[in-house]
Amino acid sequence: MNFGGFDSNAEQAIQSEIHMISGCHDSQTSADVSNVGSFSLPNPQGRAGGACTAAILSALYGYKRAGTLETTSWVELLRAMRSNLLEKGFDQVPQLTSSRMIDVNKPFKLINDDNYGTKRAVMIGINYVGQSGQLSGCHNDVKNMKEYLMNVHGFEDRNITVLMDDGYHRNPTRSNITQAYRELVVSSRSGDTVFAHYSGHGGRVEDTSGDEEDGYDETLIPVDFQSAGQITDDELFTNLVKPMAKGVLMTSLMDCCHSGTVLDLPYRFTADGDVMERVPGFDFDNLLGVAVVACCCMEVLGCLMQMLAD
Repeated sequence: MNFGGFDSNAEQAIQSEIHMISGCHDSQTSADVSNVGSFSLPNPQGRAGGACTAAILSALYGYKRAGTLETTSWVELLRAMRSNLLEKGFDQVPQLTSSRMIDVNKPFKLINDDNYGTKRAVMIGINYVGQSGQLSGCHNDVKNMKEYLMNVHGFEDRNITVLMDDGYHRNPTRSNITQAYRELVVSSRSGDTVFAHYSGHGGRVEDTSGDEEDGYDETLIPVDFQSAGQITDDELFTNLVKPMAKGVLMTSLMDCCHSGTVLDLPYRFTADGDVMERVPGFDFDNLLGVAVVACCCMEVLGCLMQMLAD
């Protein structure tokens, strides 16, 4: 079968190379949400915060100690995550989605080729302090992953933006999360390495644009979701995925429920599979329409930020 059209559409819709690791499939976990107005945070039951982040860090540090970090494949990494999760009693199946078809039997790549660009990160940890459904591990997720990025991969603190509801960092409201992603896009250039980490609650809402085969948009749930609403996968695509510059390598770690396709990427591999696949029925027409709007908006934002800087 000729997949040239699919792959060409993927390159047209998404300029950069993006890899997203999530802790579970879209359908896995706590609370399916169809009515935003009646939504409340699910009971974490000791499971919702930190399982995915802890699993990947355990695997990565293990490979580093063994001296095999540079040669470990995507398959080995995701299956090590699955094993770590199973050992702790979690049944989530880690998943990799991507903007490009990749050979998952080749070494996973977190740093851009030649390692010459700037390394940037946006890291979000939401414990929902004082709210029903409060989590306990998401701040630690961010701190532990930040330490790994700085100590192992040379990220600098000045290029890492942290949002946490701890009274010290920028509060992870809907507006602040969206702004952080937009700023990350505007500042990133070809050759740069980007890491986007989210640890908190995730959900699903009814799809209104018609681009979701299962009828749901996956969401991130900001700390002020009760007043500001949730952040849908369509918004993440518009503000973070599509406008990211060509030549940027972005890795995203989504440690939340319903996160399997929350960046709307066209290729998928799961830890219980063998090969990466093209997502059946992927709606390029809708995303390419979104792409035009995204590019225009980000161009205007970039100009405004440059004017303010000058």
